[in-house]
Amino acid sequence: MNEDKPTKQVESKIIVIRDTQVILDRDVAELYGVETRVVNQAVKRNGERFPEGYILQLTPDEYANLKSQFVTSNWGGVRKMPNAFTEKGLYMLATVLRSPVAIETTIAIIETFTKLRQLARAMQQTNEDIANGGELPTAKEQKAFKSLMNEVFTDPMPIKVQRMTFGVNLGFFKWELETTREQKG
Repeated sequence: MNEDKPTKQVESKIIVIRDTQVILDRDVAELYGVETRVVNQAVKRNGERFPEGYILQLTPDEYANLKSQFVTSNWGGVRKMPNAFTEKGLYMLATVLRSPVAIETTIAIIETFTKLRQLARAMQQTNEDIANGGELPTAKEQKAFKSLMNEVFTDPMPIKVQRMTFGVNLGFFKWELETTREQKG
């Protein structure tokens, strides 16, 4: 099995709500190979394991904004606002969810969030170096940074996003990724 595939699947599900990286309950369910109701039942039955900050319940405005980002929506008739699991919530969920793919998915989640933290630290260090009079990155270093960004933000799997643009402007280097993908099938 391709070791990178689970990590790429997790990366494609991470969104930012209230300045926090989260994965929606329906996407968590998909990653674990269970139904969304199974995820939410596990949380309800183990409520003491999910203190404040582990799960965010989307507001109607957040939900509408999120839905508007996807032109072709398969969200169906949602009866209640979705839950969004923070990194801590995902780790705790791994202790209560049992499915054939739970171990592989949990490892992929840990690897993905670790990679994102490493990227954030590298960006912060580069900014601090430049602010303290350091030299601007060389073309080779910029190419390496772009490669790292591509690794983190490029998902080879077909998805239904019509257009996604991600830009990083660090004052010395601007990189944008624009992809157009169509659902295969």
